[in-house]
Amino acid sequence: MRNRLIIRFLWLAVASFFLLIATLLTLVAQQPQTNAPRGEQGGGRGARGRVAPNPLLSQPAPRLPDGTVNLGRVPGELGIWQVPYIQNMGARNIVVGAPPAPTGGERGGAGGQRGGAPSEPWVPFQLWAAAFYNYNSLNQSKYDPEGYCLPPGGPRLFATPYPMEIIQQPQLKRIIMIFEGGTHVWREIHMDGRPHLKNDAIKGQTWLGDSVGYWEGDTLVVDVIGFNEGTWLDYFGHPHTDQMHVIERFSRPNKGTLHYEATIDDSGAYTKPWTVAWDIPWNPTGELQEYICQENNNYYNRLTDDFGQPIVGPRQ
Repeated sequence: MRNRLIIRFLWLAVASFFLLIATLLTLVAQQPQTNAPRGEQGGGRGARGRVAPNPLLSQPAPRLPDGTVNLGRVPGELGIWQVPYIQNMGARNIVVGAPPAPTGGERGGAGGQRGGAPSEPWVPFQLWAAAFYNYNSLNQSKYDPEGYCLPPGGPRLFATPYPMEIIQQPQLKRIIMIFEGGTHVWREIHMDGRPHLKNDAIKGQTWLGDSVGYWEGDTLVVDVIGFNEGTWLDYFGHPHTDQMHVIERFSRPNKGTLHYEATIDDSGAYTKPWTVAWDIPWNPTGELQEYICQENNNYYNRLTDDFGQPIVGPRQ
């Protein structure tokens, strides 16, 4: 009996020793590269040592033959806009004019919160919209329409983490945007000065809205109305109504950056307009790939309601 206890103690000691060594090695590996100059130390997932500067950030935005800023590829080159994953349009680093995050950061996806409307006092919720958002926060966005492979509408088009392209056709007075994700949708922006279509002309509202654009200097301004209510503004579940009116602004301060800004004016869900903004980086070697959201959508097939009953298939 005594020998057995001694053997167990020795095994425990050996295991504890190796666990201690593994922990120390992990802590050492997480230390920054102190020999790198300030501003060049690696950080974030996948960073190692020095981060090479992006030469595209020092290059001017390309232009079309008529002098208009080119928001897409240069002839003879590849490239796509690598859309980031913005989970929360109400995050401090996304909402223009929101107070800065407290020292030490805060919990939440993509720099945002997950405490519902009370954690985002800078978002001008109406009472019902705040309650809707709180419900989505409590169930972790269980009923996100994009999880059903429905298209993202409004600013979420530029917050779903799949590449996109912008194709300008000045001779046709239109701009086409193609999205690899978001159910592989495309969007047309009319640049011929036409007014918005009336609802009866498009048989009601649409998923992506009716887009009319014009240039303010080097900034593309897009006026969008006519949304249906089948989408959320983001994964976290900010709602909108069919009264939503979005003003988007696209600019390319350098070859490697597309700056996106959107003012959301929805008197059906919010008490006043509010604005979100972020940068989208250029991937100079990327191309769009085929992506079919509906193929083998296991999330949708496993989804249950608040009472544990399946959304798809027979009730239990």
